[in-house]
Amino acid sequence: MPLDNKPTNDSPDSSAPGKPSYFSNQFAMAMELPFVLVGAVLLGGALGFFLDHWLHTKPWLMLVFGALGFFGGVRDIIRRLPGSRRP
Repeated sequence: MPLDNKPTNDSPDSSAPGKPSYFSNQFAMAMELPFVLVGAVLLGGALGFFLDHWLHTKPWLMLVFGALGFFGGVRDIIRRLPGSRRP
């Protein structure tokens, strides 16, 4: 017998305030995925840029690492999508 007289959420039809809804999960994923792709491309391009300056191979390594970042970002987006198979 509770002494604080707070209502309990024992009924299964009430939505739990701590559990996010399906819409909010999808919205959060839609906001996150463009940053994943752009971040991967920028990280790969920046790594290639600095390697180009160090090895004097302008602009080849920046293009190669930028493309690798793009493919890595697309792979990460596909992996994060619901219903995708995970290797």
